[in-house]
Amino acid sequence: MPIPFPLFLFFSLTFGPAPADPPLAAIQSPSRPGHSPTSLTPAPSSDPPISTPLVPALFILGDSSVDSGTNNFLGTFARADHPPYGRDFDTHRPTGRFCNGRIPVDYLALKLGLPFVPSYLGQIGSVEAMIHGVNFASAASGIIFSSGSELGQHVSFSQQIQQFIDTVQHFILHMGEDSTKEIISRSVVYISIGVNDYIHYYFQNESGVQKLFLPWRFAQFLVANVRQEIENLHSVFVRRVVVMGLAPIGCAPHYLWEYNSKEGECIEEINDQVMEFNLVMRQMVWNLNRDLFHGNVIFCDVFEGSMDIMKNHEQYGLDIISEACCGLGRYKGWIMCLSPEMACDDASNHVWWDQFHPTDAVNAILAGNVWNGSHTNMCYPMNLEKLVT
Repeated sequence: MPIPFPLFLFFSLTFGPAPADPPLAAIQSPSRPGHSPTSLTPAPSSDPPISTPLVPALFILGDSSVDSGTNNFLGTFARADHPPYGRDFDTHRPTGRFCNGRIPVDYLALKLGLPFVPSYLGQIGSVEAMIHGVNFASAASGIIFSSGSELGQHVSFSQQIQQFIDTVQHFILHMGEDSTKEIISRSVVYISIGVNDYIHYYFQNESGVQKLFLPWRFAQFLVANVRQEIENLHSVFVRRVVVMGLAPIGCAPHYLWEYNSKEGECIEEINDQVMEFNLVMRQMVWNLNRDLFHGNVIFCDVFEGSMDIMKNHEQYGLDIISEACCGLGRYKGWIMCLSPEMACDDASNHVWWDQFHPTDAVNAILAGNVWNGSHTNMCYPMNLEKLVT
């Protein structure tokens, strides 16, 4: 996500970090003003409590699509720890989530009967604090180590894998190998990664990468690295994995602005590369399920789910599909969301919250699709509910 340095630095120095939030695990009944769910998007408060969790824990790896606060602790411009981020979240305060409210893994945690998952850098390091899951995701991170590095510090995908392995070893020291294996093998690992390898690496032609790799070969290179990391996770007892595909970033407000989209039409050359990546990832997951012993990996095509939302937006109560709720410039895609004055009054009828990230309303729909295909089937060979039950 390209960020103008002077404006962001001015904002950060002027307003500073947001106050700390209360523990998310203590939140039981969210109150969400300004959210007008349709019959397709039930209010979060309608989620029935689950007395017994379906899995021991949810572990999350990825980028800003699932970062719940890691980058609050890093020296980076990729931060969402200031208003209006989080204004429609359960606490009505910014937490580091790149959204007006919840991100998809928040909804899925509730479906699994778990509390919201704390960021790795935001918890105290005890087994008790991590026993129901840890979120290792870091905004601007990619599969390639240097993707997004122009924004400052981030935790790359391979570093997140190492943090996960360190956490497993920590569990073993405190609970023993048998108990740890039982917990990890029954838990879910959720992976959402790859978009920054396009936004901050391939599209910017870093190191002349476009001469070295045609789009199809670049997708294969990225996916081969993801496969290796999933195999590394398998070696430390992980058996249930959800791998998310890329969203249609060619429809994101930033690229509508950059490519001067006339009527809000998506940028096909970008979306074509997204679909290629997703196709290679889906094939890789099929191969993994064939090759891994007791491995259960599912692939969820976010492109499919997102395009269904945009094509049928009226059915979902989403009236504005091209312009972001918060930002500046045409489609609000020129400058990222920096202050409350830049935001619309009601994000519940928008598809996009800022330059690149969807609104809480869209996240709820996509999470429902991951869980049980409630609006459209986008997960293969099964959905998450079937995986865990």
